Amino acid sequence: MPEPTSEGKEAHATSFTDWWGCAFHPSVVRRGLKFAVVVGTILILINHGDAIVSGELTRTNYVKMAMTVVVPYVVSVLSSVGAMIDGARRAASATRRATEPV
Repeated sequence: MPEPTSEGKEAHATSFTDWWGCAFHPSVVRRGLKFAVVVGTILILINHGDAIVSGELTRTNYVKMAMTVVVPYVVSVLSSVGAMIDGARRAASATRRATEPV
């Protein structure tokens, strides 16, 4: 995770490579999949339940249902990565404050 640089400024996980690494961290992926299944299923039942019950599903319904599952996954991953980056910034700031002369 990010650490202070020699100039005293913090190096943060702001590059695309750092962000990408956080987004594919196993705990982030697992959390995203759990949210996608639970929230996606609920949203599919709310938005497409009538078509499912009546058996009138079209290709468009299937595409929309797939997107309905992808959206909570993306939201969860974005939130998790943001929390990881903020946590790293706070930790680096606390470390820097603890090592500064009084």
